[in-house]
Amino acid sequence: MYDGVFGGYTRWAVVFLIIFVLFILLVPYAGTAAAAGPVC
Repeated sequence: MYDGVFGGYTRWAVVFLIIFVLFILLVPYAGTAAAAGPVC
C-alpha cells in the first residue's frame, strides 16, 4: 500500500496511530462506565 520513501514504516505508523486513538477514546469511557456501574 505504502511504497514511498518510508516504506513499511508509514504503514505501522498509521496502524499505531489508529490503535492509540482508539485506546485514548475507549479507556476513559470504560473507566467512567465501570465507576458509574450498570446504568440499565
